[in-house]
Amino acid sequence: MKQGLEKRIERFTDRLRREDVNLHGFILTVNGQEKVRAYYEPFREGEPHRMYSVSKTMVACAIGMLMEEGKLGLDDHIVDYFRDLLPERVSPYLTRLTIRDMLRMATCYRATAYREYVDADWTRPFFTGKPDHEPGMVFNYDTGNSQVLSSLVRRLSGREVIDFLEERLFTPLGCEDPRFWLRDPSGQCTGGTGLCMSLRDLNRVALCLSRGGDGLIPAWFVAEMQKKQIDTLLQGNEEERYGYGWQCWRTRAGWVLYGMGGQLAVICPEKRAVLCTIADVRLDPCGMQRIYNAFFEEVYPGLDAEDMEPVRLRLPALTLADLPGAARTGEGTYAFPEENDLGWKTLRIEGNLLRYENARGTCLLPFEPGKTISAEYPGWPGEPATVSAGWFADGCLRVRCHAIGNFPCGFDLVLAFRDGRVTAQARRSHDPRTDGYEGAASGTAV
Repeated sequence: MKQGLEKRIERFTDRLRREDVNLHGFILTVNGQEKVRAYYEPFREGEPHRMYSVSKTMVACAIGMLMEEGKLGLDDHIVDYFRDLLPERVSPYLTRLTIRDMLRMATCYRATAYREYVDADWTRPFFTGKPDHEPGMVFNYDTGNSQVLSSLVRRLSGREVIDFLEERLFTPLGCEDPRFWLRDPSGQCTGGTGLCMSLRDLNRVALCLSRGGDGLIPAWFVAEMQKKQIDTLLQGNEEERYGYGWQCWRTRAGWVLYGMGGQLAVICPEKRAVLCTIADVRLDPCGMQRIYNAFFEEVYPGLDAEDMEPVRLRLPALTLADLPGAARTGEGTYAFPEENDLGWKTLRIEGNLLRYENARGTCLLPFEPGKTISAEYPGWPGEPATVSAGWFADGCLRVRCHAIGNFPCGFDLVLAFRDGRVTAQARRSHDPRTDGYEGAASGTAV
């Protein structure tokens, strides 16, 4: 009979499945000993995974190393390092912005200055944009700010941030899995979002930070970065209201390296525990909070008093339910009006295949009711994806598709068939790959 921590890990995974949380994998370490390493199909150990804003914390570590070398200081003004990018007239808000303010997301912007897929250089807009408030006063999550810090690492070290960290952090920690950093159109590492690395290498870095930096990252910097450096009371997510440190978040029981979609390294000093996760929960606005709640309520209590032998788990992919006996109707071809939310022109359902025409051309979406399968993301040749599906009522089919490459995203699609008509309704997580999967459209059999 399962006891203690092993039982609570089971409750943790069961709860995440009940709450429809699309986890890809997790590692739990307690008192320096790995207790659980788990991967969900089709994800494998050692594969690089998009870390999103965990990238910000990595950039901050590089900044801390450069500070230790005396190459910059917390109260330096950022404009002094980028005089060549300044416009003729510089806002006084921008001139007063310090490195300390940037680390704690207290810039003079309420949103990211650069425009993804528009701007060729994601650093320059930070200096040519229009600041809208005094820096150092309030928290505003600003990915462009982290891009500038990444650019600052390059200017001070002569290397891209990934190359700097390879020598100073990743290699000394024994991080041997493939990793890379996505670049902006100018070729610079996207400091706020682009790091791709494996779950176990993320865990190595998190353990290093939990130990005060292991002499690789300055201990004083690690001690300060995990403290609440600014309040975050207006955040919508409950776990994001405990405050922000230096390019990392506070939690109810410590701090976290936090990446969009469920990339987390939750560090709990009191229990000497670290939970690292990879996931794609972007289709669920409460998905991140569900991970936190499941961990803190099912696993965290008693961690310091319990033990178990290390285990490795291979878990099935999250799959939509398929209602036995639900009528599988709708075979045939449907035409849609010229203008509709989804941009669909036609839809054909052929057994377990959806064939539809939208702005990307003809898209194929295979599925198997009650299962999750690997497929190519519709309309994006070569982009890997997973697809799960299920008939949830008579004539009603739900299909959920997740891109699982370097740009994790997805859409959730419901098709309702009746009397020779179909209505499609979809919602998406934001990415160019999901354009055309938000809203509803109705078609008629032809």
